[in-house]
Amino acid sequence: MIEQLLEYDTELFLFLNNLGSTTWDGLWLLITNKFAFVPLYVILLYLLHKHFGVNALLVFIVVIVLMITFTDQVTNVFKRAFMRPRPCGVAEIADELRFIAVRCGKYGFFSGHSSNSMAAAVFSGLMLKPYYKNLIFILLFWSAVVAYSRIYVGVHYPLDVFCGMTFGAISGFGFYKLSKFLLRKYLAVKF
Repeated sequence: MIEQLLEYDTELFLFLNNLGSTTWDGLWLLITNKFAFVPLYVILLYLLHKHFGVNALLVFIVVIVLMITFTDQVTNVFKRAFMRPRPCGVAEIADELRFIAVRCGKYGFFSGHSSNSMAAAVFSGLMLKPYYKNLIFILLFWSAVVAYSRIYVGVHYPLDVFCGMTFGAISGFGFYKLSKFLLRKYLAVKF
């Protein structure tokens, strides 16, 4: 059963990966670059500061650093435990895939880009939901685009991306709850 699932995953990967064209490669390489969205993160921190204040912003920064470190490290634990090669490192499909990433990496299950972007989207979207009702949907869409970019550039299978997004959503929600607890307990912020 697992073998059949992985076979479907490979077929879906090849289909999605081959939808790309050289016309769009530059855009997707930009999207998959982890530093491309620093301006978005700065805007989100500004919005958190605007609505919660300086002291709360310090709490947010600590919690966000913990959240990204947590998702990143758990991703690495899964990659080392499952040792699933990235599609760009599988010789059997090398002739069928479009590999445009800068580097391949060794293991791919699950995607760190997907988990980190989804954690940031869920965390920020939930914290700012009282002020910007639809922001969470924009951030979830952004996270899905970042996740798809990993398939487009040839470094992750769809299952890697899906599991990364799922783990990121759970992590983002957990750290959102932690932030609310800390803000209530130490800064008397009311929600």
